[in-house]
Parts: sequence; C-alpha cells; structure tokens
Amino acid sequence: MWLRPNRTLSRRGLRHLILVLAALVLITAGLGAWQGDVFAPLFALIEASAVAIALSVAWRAGDRSERITLDTTSLEVQTLPGRRCTRFQPYWVRVLLESGEGRYRLLLSSHGRKLEIGVFLTDEERTELCRKLKVLLADFQSQQCR
Repeated sequence: MWLRPNRTLSRRGLRHLILVLAALVLITAGLGAWQGDVFAPLFALIEASAVAIALSVAWRAGDRSERITLDTTSLEVQTLPGRRCTRFQPYWVRVLLESGEGRYRLLLSSHGRKLEIGVFLTDEERTELCRKLKVLLADFQSQQCR
C-alpha cells in the first residue's frame, strides 16, 4: 500500500503559479515606482522571492509518502524520502485510531512500540485506512491459525 498526500499542483503548475504571482507583484511595484515610491521594486523583489521559496518548500513537503508491506514474516512501514523502515510482527500488531490534538491519529502498536502513520492524510482517509488495515490483518491472522 502506498500512502501519499493529496497534491493537485504539478511541478510545472507550481512554476507557472510563481511566475504569475511574481509578475503581478512586480507590475504593482512598477506602478508604485511610477507614482514616486522608489523602494517599491526592491520590496517587490524581496516579497516575490519569499513567496516563491515558501511555495516551493510547501510543495516539496508533498513528496513524503509511506509504503506499507504485509508478508508472512512482517508488516513493514517504509517512510520516504527518509527511507526509515519499521517492522512489526503481523500477528501481534494492532491498529489503533485515537483522537487527540483536534484530529485522529492512526497508530500501529506491537510489543510496546507505537508508530503513527498517515499523518498527511485527512481524518476520513485515516479512518478508511484503519478499516482496511484491520481487515487485512484479520485475514492474515485467521490464515495463520489454520
């Protein structure tokens, strides 16, 4: 299972958005300079740069994802791009949906360890993922008992 945040803007779309915003700011600064505000273009460049950096950082935060793999020996959660990998024994892992901090937290718990997954998902998506994981783990555990 791949968990990824919702992203509606492509890299190309981000570039176009930044260019349009920068053009609007610079046109407004040009009008201000024309009317006598000589510092308007300088502040416009600073503002356009800050907005471009902020939008780029926010867009890059959408690159994070989680890959959940269930096989006969482990339930593995790999966090990308950091490549952090956490393994649980699939028979003992429990899926918990806790409310706290104004949102639901989806936790995998086993042997005293807890791992929060799907932080970037909405509450509805976390609830659906919780249901799917519980069904998958129940099927796996019932197959192990046979």
